[in-house]
Amino acid sequence: MSTTELPLGPLPLQGPITDLEQAAAGAEAMLHCLGLDTTGESTCRTPERMAAAYHELLRPREFTLTTFPNDEEYDELLVQQDIAFVSLCEHHGLPFTGTATVGYLPGERIVGLSKLARVVERFSRRFQVQERLTKQIAIYLDDHLAPQGVGVVMRAEHMCMTLRGVQAAGTTTITSSLRGLLLKDGHTRTEFFNLAGARR
Repeated sequence: MSTTELPLGPLPLQGPITDLEQAAAGAEAMLHCLGLDTTGESTCRTPERMAAAYHELLRPREFTLTTFPNDEEYDELLVQQDIAFVSLCEHHGLPFTGTATVGYLPGERIVGLSKLARVVERFSRRFQVQERLTKQIAIYLDDHLAPQGVGVVMRAEHMCMTLRGVQAAGTTTITSSLRGLLLKDGHTRTEFFNLAGARR
């Protein structure tokens, strides 16, 4: 069975950490202004750790998008639920975390199941807003897999909303993006949202 492989390297970041020493120096200056003494034994490496943590959160792992011929001519929805993700709010730099449901209606090719989670990670590990993130995943799969349709539903808790500002603890934000038949065909759209637990 033949496969099609698309190499996917790290994405250029929006404001990448290209110099960890400089990032740590900036973190130290900010922490000092906020009242943290970074000269103590337990805090002297806090700026360094902080820069490294952001660096990790902003770097998706490399992967290859592997697709296979749809030899069985499978023509029903394939839906993967509860794909955990972490992203960073581009307005406050705080995390928003949650789960994604990704589904597609196969065309001539199908994709390796683990790659759906990799695509979610690819677009979430950067400074983001949830609306854009949801749409980017759907567009990417539509462009690279050429399915009959794609649907993405994302549920997330935003720390910038639950820990600060309105402090609405436990609030969940839900976004969706549909392409192809999942957008145009009412029956297919309803089936997807029922499977995703976000009925419309």
